[in-house]
Amino acid sequence: MRKMKVALPETLSAEVRARVADWQLTGKVEQLWGRDASLWTGGNEASWLGWLDIVGQQGAEVESLQEFAREIQDDEFKNVVVLGMGGSSLCPEVLSKSFGPQAGHPRLQILDSTDPGQVRALEEGLDLASTLFIVSSKSGTTLEPNVFSSYFLDRVRQTPGVDDPAQHFVAITDPGSALQTFAENEGFRRVFHGVPEIGGRFSALSNFGMVPAAAMGLDQGRLLARAEAMAMACAETADAKDNPGLLLGALIGECQRQGRDKLTLLCSPGVRDLGAWLEQLVAESTGKEGKAVIPVDREEPGSHSAYGEDRLFVYLRLDEAPEAAQDEAVERLVGAGQPVVQISLADRYDLAAEFFRWEFATAVAGSILGVDPFNQPDVEASKLASKRLTEEFERTGSLPAVEPVLRDDRSGLLLFADDRNRDGLGPLDAEASFVDWLRAHFERLGPGDYFAVLAYLEMNEANESELQQIRHAVRNRYSVATCLGFGPRFLHSTGQAYKGGPNSGVFLQITCEDAEELPIPGRRTTFGVVKAAQASGDLEVLEERGRRALRVHLTGKPEQALPALRRLVQEALA
Repeated sequence: MRKMKVALPETLSAEVRARVADWQLTGKVEQLWGRDASLWTGGNEASWLGWLDIVGQQGAEVESLQEFAREIQDDEFKNVVVLGMGGSSLCPEVLSKSFGPQAGHPRLQILDSTDPGQVRALEEGLDLASTLFIVSSKSGTTLEPNVFSSYFLDRVRQTPGVDDPAQHFVAITDPGSALQTFAENEGFRRVFHGVPEIGGRFSALSNFGMVPAAAMGLDQGRLLARAEAMAMACAETADAKDNPGLLLGALIGECQRQGRDKLTLLCSPGVRDLGAWLEQLVAESTGKEGKAVIPVDREEPGSHSAYGEDRLFVYLRLDEAPEAAQDEAVERLVGAGQPVVQISLADRYDLAAEFFRWEFATAVAGSILGVDPFNQPDVEASKLASKRLTEEFERTGSLPAVEPVLRDDRSGLLLFADDRNRDGLGPLDAEASFVDWLRAHFERLGPGDYFAVLAYLEMNEANESELQQIRHAVRNRYSVATCLGFGPRFLHSTGQAYKGGPNSGVFLQITCEDAEELPIPGRRTTFGVVKAAQASGDLEVLEERGRRALRVHLTGKPEQALPALRRLVQEALA
């Protein structure tokens, strides 16, 4: 087992060593493996520790999953699409994008967005007659996979040459869930079960991750062998100072206690998408009760002046495909005295080991922070707000109207703010421009704060490029950590920390007009309405929690309106 390479200021290093020694002396690793809830809050944590044993259990499923992989090969499926959200979609996304298509096996894709343009773009790239859909939902009641399955089941039924549409669908869900009932009633090809004692974000090594892995042709035995080696290294029999999960968890927890609560992830290009999975795991597990470790993903390395004293950097280096520029940037961070952890992955199959390492580390960090790392109360708050709004649309045919505080006729942008945020921006007279409002919003950033872009837009390369320019411009101007999330997927991820963590975020929500409405079979609501309700519910909960948030709405096409917004942001920062 490769050891982590750690560079820390001496004071912080001493705190970490003391924490590890305490866990050794007091038997806390044994408590964790023994499912002792007193290690956290003394609540129901013991009910959510099934991930500790999943590697051995999943080993018994290898033959069955190999059979499933051969079955879909024999039926000549060319594409497999996971319909899920959060813990049901992020691990498959990591595997799909890290490994790429495997020769002789279907291409694995993920749908975790209600943006109608994104749904349509996915559909247009598929031959539905040769596509298998994996409907993935632990509870079976999650809105997004339910509307995805309704839509694509209807579309497959309309596809010429498909004799039995239900044979194009499998489900992954907990035993007895609403999804299991639906799948059995519809005659789905298969139903794979999750483990009730494993929460979604800890489910990577269960069927939620391993069924899609098998479908795309990955070696199940090889993945699980890597995970097993890591689990053994984290066992209660291991020396604490050599326990990779404990060491990483102690680092994260102690850094948070010392004010270094921005966990900045640097990933080799070949495993770049691991960051999105880590975002959910860390943010949703630690971001509650006014505490949080805020993960920062896909932020490009900057100059020394771009960083404050609130960072912990973790470099996940793929040794078989390193990037020299990244190596150099990390060395500069070490030279500047920033705390840096370097983790080496020999190859992409080491991702399975990292899934376990980080799950263990997150459980350790949750204990150090004194929070329950297995619940997500503020995610539920957003879900309830979105549900209320969609139900209102079903009854009335419209969402509540909200008046903008400012219109920019040149750019086609609208600005929205509640009373608290308007007051918080200071004195802005009636002549204040869009740039003035943005500048006042950014001026609310202070040391230890972070800036987050919450974009309810199609997740594509062009939009991401524009949004990345916005976040980096803010970082370079104010030396604060920055985050970028596409909605609604971040609601099931970093959204928990944004709402339940400390009030240290400054948020810019971006919404848009949809080019087309995409109906959902059996519902009055469309995909665009669902997305709009999710954005409104998200902002509503942020405002209720007293967060510093503005919304910008793009009335024109995003490809024109988003560059216009980026230029206004750059002017506001000048």
